[in-house]
Amino acid sequence: MGSISCPHFVIFPFMAQGHTIPLLHLSRLLRHRSASVTIFTTAGNSPPIYASLEDTDISIIELPFPQNIEGVPQGVENTHKLPSMSSFLPFVKSTKLMQNTFEQALETLQPPVSCIISDGFLGWTLQSAQKIGVPRLVFWGMSNFSCTMHQILGRERPHVDTKSLDEVFLIHDFNEVKLTRNDFEPPFNDIEPSGPYVDFMEEQIISMAMSYGVIVNSFYELEARYVDYWNEKIGPKALCIGPLCTVPPSSKIKPRHINWLDEHLGKGEPVLYVAFGTQAEVTKEQLQQISKGLEQSQVSFLWVLKSKETEHFQEFQNRVKNRGMVIVNEWVDQLEILHHESVKGFLSHCGWNSVMESISASVPILALPFMAEQHLNARFVAEDVGVGLRIMPKNGSVRGFVAAEEVEGKVRELMGGGEKAAEVRRKVAEYGGAACDAMKERGSSWKTLNLLIEDVCGKGALFSCSQPKGVIAHRD
Repeated sequence: MGSISCPHFVIFPFMAQGHTIPLLHLSRLLRHRSASVTIFTTAGNSPPIYASLEDTDISIIELPFPQNIEGVPQGVENTHKLPSMSSFLPFVKSTKLMQNTFEQALETLQPPVSCIISDGFLGWTLQSAQKIGVPRLVFWGMSNFSCTMHQILGRERPHVDTKSLDEVFLIHDFNEVKLTRNDFEPPFNDIEPSGPYVDFMEEQIISMAMSYGVIVNSFYELEARYVDYWNEKIGPKALCIGPLCTVPPSSKIKPRHINWLDEHLGKGEPVLYVAFGTQAEVTKEQLQQISKGLEQSQVSFLWVLKSKETEHFQEFQNRVKNRGMVIVNEWVDQLEILHHESVKGFLSHCGWNSVMESISASVPILALPFMAEQHLNARFVAEDVGVGLRIMPKNGSVRGFVAAEEVEGKVRELMGGGEKAAEVRRKVAEYGGAACDAMKERGSSWKTLNLLIEDVCGKGALFSCSQPKGVIAHRD
């Protein structure tokens, strides 16, 4: 590429809230460094993007979402509106039908496009980048740890001799990392995974391997050895430029739940924040056990619940109204909640965005994973960096039904003043400080993003240099 004074980044998120939000944060960071930014989305996904970026001059282009896709209800343009995850594969595969209109729009952009950053599920955008002669960077929205473990599982097959889904196996280059096949989502926990979803993911991995690099919403100090391993043995180069979440300003008009948190802060009562994201399908029976455990724990809590099963929760909230608040099917600003002084713990599904937000706010995590790579994230949180505790099913597996007594006990342990909870709080405070430092001027993530911009401008040598080193060494 020739030298250009102001690079133009095209950003194309996948149509899911958890995939989009961090890329909107990245867009702001790039624009703050004087890069031009254009975001591609669809009409059904654009309103919250416009609202999020209304104070910027970032361009937003809407493409028509494919219609009449078998298995996808008409008018659905975001995964959180899918009737079930069985519709996910036809939904994600249909995005390739947007390629022609995407490429036509790329040709008209001014200044000319310098780089495309697209979601890992949109592997077809590699061809689009190649056609106009610009690099494509991949965004998975996952941790270095999770990405590395998935690649090791597929390449080295350390699980091949296991006799059950719960038999522990070791990772050769990380002998202290103990995993089971149940830490991976079906069908990838099979000895010989196969089927249409496996085929689709193999296509995306090939596209990633042929791309310029991988954008990671993490910071080097948190995952140093996994970043180094990836860059030395897997590739393409991983660029840690996070945490991409930022601390929001205080609301001019406080939502009722923030007023509720203020009241508990005034009374000196610590609050457990509870949220499981927008994608997880949690059964009615499991929700009842979680609510029973929270009720029995005698801990104050704020539960933001996305569920069709709401009948039970009105009675539940009436019983816990003096110390518990349940918000059903409403949007809240999770960052604002986590940064509230009263919040001292986060009962989380361990989606990576939530993990990053919790660590950045120095709030310890109580891990209760449900799907995708959340089980690996829970391992990382509780066993690797020690910034949280793990709720375990009663069957001895990492997957299965969680009893109320387990929820009650772990909530009490995390929110109490015991030795283990104190150590978790010490570690999350340490990593929380490191996360803030990484994003400050001359921090590791700040440097990496600057190097990326310089490289896209033709002035840098990012992909021949090592990752900027951080201040926290890995602890075995």
